[in-house]
Parts: sequence; C-alpha cells; structure tokens
Amino acid sequence: MGKAADEERAYLNVLKVLIVGFLKGTAPLMAVEAARRAIPGHVRPTFTELEQACGGGGASSTTTPKAPGTEAPAAESASSGG
Repeated sequence: MGKAADEERAYLNVLKVLIVGFLKGTAPLMAVEAARRAIPGHVRPTFTELEQACGGGGASSTTTPKAPGTEAPAAESASSGG
C-alpha cells in the first residue's frame, strides 16, 4: 500500500505545481511545463511529446476546423459591398 500512496502523492504534487503556477499568472504552457518537470522521471513525457499533446502550441496553429456554414465565401463578401 505504500507504493500506491507514493504514486498518489506524486500525482497530487503535479496538480499542485500546475494550479499554483497558473494562479500566479504564469502562461498556461509554462505552467504545464513546470508540472511536467514535477512528474517522476520514470513516467515523465519528453518536451516534444508534451508539445504534441498540447496541440503544437499557441496562436500560430491556425488549423482548427470550423463548423460548416460559419465561413462567408470571400468572393461574395468582397463584391457585396459596392
């Protein structure tokens, strides 16, 4: 039962590091990186694995699919103004 308790303590510590970092105003990805470093070494993901799991990061990833019908065709919106 000692091993299970140690694993739960480590899990709760990772959550604590993440939440405290975010509440202090750290950028979300930086808080996640700090929490990644708090994960025990034998189960810690690499930085690239974490980056892929987070979706490649920030505003530069513009490949988010949009719902059908929410986009206005460029030709119609440009020609309807005049």
